[in-house]
Amino acid sequence: MAKTMLKISVVYFMIGISFGLYMSLTHVFDLSTVHVHINLLGWMSLALVGLFYHHYPNLERTGLAKAHFWLHNIGLPVMMIAIALAILGVNDVFFPIATLGGLCTLIGIFCFGFNVLKNLDQRTA
Repeated sequence: MAKTMLKISVVYFMIGISFGLYMSLTHVFDLSTVHVHINLLGWMSLALVGLFYHHYPNLERTGLAKAHFWLHNIGLPVMMIAIALAILGVNDVFFPIATLGGLCTLIGIFCFGFNVLKNLDQRTA
C-alpha cells in the first residue's frame, strides 16, 4: 500500500501544480481552494502516509489502513470535484456533496491517526 499511496500522491501533485499554472496563465483564481486542497490533502498528506507505511510496514497491514486508503481516495476526489462545481455555480447541491466528501476524507484521516497512535511502537519488518 505504501507504493500505491506514493504513486497516487504524485498524481495529485501533477494535478495540483497544473491547476496552479492554469490559474497563473489565466489570472482566474476562483478555484484556489481546490488547488490548495489537492496539494495539501492529495500530494503532501498521501506522500507522508506512504512514507509512514513504507517505514512501518505493520501499519499498512491493518484494517484501519485499508479504511483510510478507501475513505481518503474516494472522499478527496468527491470533495474536490464538488467544490469546483459549487464555486463555478453549477448547482448549490454540490456544497453538501463537498461536505460529504470532506467527511469521508476526515474519517479516513482519523483512521490513519488512530492506526499510528495504536501501532507505531510495534515496528516489524
